[in-house]
Amino acid sequence: MTSPLLRLEGVSKVYPPTVQAGKRFRAFLQLLLRGSASGGTRVLEEISFEVPQGQSMAVIGGNGAGKSTLLKIVTGVLAPTTGTIESRGSTAALLELGAGFDVEYSGLNNLRMNAAFLGLSPDQVEERLDDILAFADIGDSIHEPVKHYSSGMVVRLGFAVVAAVRPDLLITDEVLAVGDESFQKKCIRWIENYLADGGTLLMVSHNMYQVQKLCRHAIWLDGGRVRAQGDVFDVTQAYLAWHERKDAAETDARQQREAGALYRVTDLAFPGHETGSPILETGQSLTVDLRLRSPDGRAPVVLVGVVRADGTPVYGVASDQDGLELAAGSDGAYEVELHFPALNLLPGGYAIRAHALDPEGLRVHDTIEQEFTVSGRTRELGMVRLDHEWRQS
Repeated sequence: MTSPLLRLEGVSKVYPPTVQAGKRFRAFLQLLLRGSASGGTRVLEEISFEVPQGQSMAVIGGNGAGKSTLLKIVTGVLAPTTGTIESRGSTAALLELGAGFDVEYSGLNNLRMNAAFLGLSPDQVEERLDDILAFADIGDSIHEPVKHYSSGMVVRLGFAVVAAVRPDLLITDEVLAVGDESFQKKCIRWIENYLADGGTLLMVSHNMYQVQKLCRHAIWLDGGRVRAQGDVFDVTQAYLAWHERKDAAETDARQQREAGALYRVTDLAFPGHETGSPILETGQSLTVDLRLRSPDGRAPVVLVGVVRADGTPVYGVASDQDGLELAAGSDGAYEVELHFPALNLLPGGYAIRAHALDPEGLRVHDTIEQEFTVSGRTRELGMVRLDHEWRQS
């Protein structure tokens, strides 16, 4: 069995605390005796994963999750506080803009030094120089000091060198987020060919479309810990659903209930999904059971909406608009079932939101909602799947 190109086992990173001048000697003794000072900032906690040869893995997570710190540890820029790292084969990393470049030297001189650092001999550099310059496509600026370069030009030069080297393992940190669209497309095409030829990729990105396009596996970091890892579609969809809910501008609909609401939604349930937040496949059916109360024996109007996790409306329907008048049960409650035979939502986080209105359908008295997640292996964009077919004349 082939050993992985990269293996991390129990990797943690703790930055020592900032101490006052009078306490620095004690902190120094702690570092000598115990290997770490008490306190400090823990940015990574027990990270373990493998990257076999030919695999493409993404590291995703919010700002401050520890993604860049993890890559710096993998590339040797930082040392882990605890844990082990094993790597083999050649590695090239595109991390922070300008990393490894001397801004006082010309782009051409930096190109030669960077290529040599990545293992190319002077003869190999000269042999591949035209290809590197063509890939970078920065014209006569190659003779100017790098300090005069834009961020996009720096990325162009750095990526062009890596493309010429073709390492066993390529590590990138958001470099495709910089530069114009044509160069981003060129980089993506190169990475796709690199992976098709057996290359191995470890990338950090906030662009879930690029992650799903380029990677087969993903690891989600949250607060320095692994929250999920595995198939790229499963991990990115879970992350997007969480992120949408976290960033939602609306407060919980349950907390928005008006004091002394007259007509109330007392229960909202998904039959067959009695516990937790259900996970559905695109196109799967969904049934919503509702239970409402009326203070005066008049049937309320119920409005049911499908909303994305960030509050964006997707679809809504009201009982009175469909000509339905709710009938009270023996206990005075109004029960109704709404069935969606095919919920053609694209993967992401959603919620069913139900409103109780007065019988005239003029005023919302109460609101309740239940979250759910839609999963599926697709790169379609938007919120809903529309039937379509491609045709050529």
